[in-house]
Parts: sequence; C-alpha cells; structure tokens
Amino acid sequence: MTKPLLAALAALVFALPAPARADAIQRLHDFAGATRTLSGTFNQVVRDRNGRKTQETSGELYFSRPGKFRWVYRKPYEQLIVGDGVKIWIYDADLEQVTVKKLDRSIGESPAALLAGSNDLDKYFVLSDGGSQDGIDWLEATPKGKEGTFERVRLGFRANTLVAMELRDNFGQRTDLTFSGMKNNPPLAAELFRFKPPKGADVLGDD
Repeated sequence: MTKPLLAALAALVFALPAPARADAIQRLHDFAGATRTLSGTFNQVVRDRNGRKTQETSGELYFSRPGKFRWVYRKPYEQLIVGDGVKIWIYDADLEQVTVKKLDRSIGESPAALLAGSNDLDKYFVLSDGGSQDGIDWLEATPKGKEGTFERVRLGFRANTLVAMELRDNFGQRTDLTFSGMKNNPPLAAELFRFKPPKGADVLGDD
C-alpha cells in the first residue's frame, strides 16, 4: 500500500447524529460540528484501474478531532498509523520502518481533511449530492487544489450512519471501505494518539 494512501486514510468515519431528512452534504457538516471522537472497525478493498482486486485489509480505527487518529491494520499485515495532532507516524512492523510527516502537509486536501480537519470543509472541497443506491445516500467531495493524490472521495450514509467510503486516486486506483461497530463520541485514552518509534526501527521523513 502506498504511503500517500496510508496517510490519506488515516482519519475516517463514523456514526453521525443527523436529522432523518438531511441530505448527505448536511450530514457531513453535522458530523464536523458534532463528532469529536469515534471508534470502530473497517474492511478495506483496493482495486486497480481495471477493477481487479489487489489488496484486502481490515482493522480498527480511533479518532479525535482535530487531527488526532489511530488507524490499525490487523490483517493480512500489521501496520499502524497515528496522528498526534502535529505529525503522522506510519509504522510497518514487518519492515521495522517508521515514516513520519508533518500533519498539515499530509492531510491537506486529502480524505482525512474531510473528517479530521477543521470545520471549514467548503474551503478545500467541492461538495455535491451523489444520489442514492441500494439504500445508501452518497456525498461526493472533489478537492479544489491539484496538489493531492486523490481525484474524488464518496461518502455513503444509511439513515444517520456513515457506512461506506470510496476513494479514487490520480492513478486510477479505487479503494472501498466499509465500517461497522461505530461508537460516536466515546471516551478515548490520550495514549491512543501518541507514538514512540520502537527501538531499532528505521525512521524516515520529517522527524
């Protein structure tokens, strides 16, 4: 999995307290204003430009706005992404390698900014209603800038819950995420959003 994709996926999604008739755009704004913390599990499937599945992973996520998150990949390989509010740490256990980036550089206009950044969503994204399919209402978000690696992000809501996310990057790759067991605004320990490189690990990047 590419490092830009890992950083972009680091802070995603949740059960949203939105009015029953609110459209997808309003639900996203409601999320930004009301959701401070989140915990849950995810399943992630990556496909190439021809639609062929190239990777499937699963794990847990923890989130605390603004800018703090913990994204844990359990299967098939262990990887950890931690945002501490200042930096993003990406740890590959198999390679014993840590990549660190400044948070503002890494999030920018990425999907993470939709959920972990400030409330000023319209400043960085063009938001539009993506219609409904199979009981899911979709929101589309297109970055206004051209510096990021993502072309488009779609967020899928069922009733008042965000249940799916679809990301398309500039290389034609598509990433589909589904979420379950989401807890909105749970108490989360501060230690979840701290990271210290393991002894002996190679550290690459801004640190």
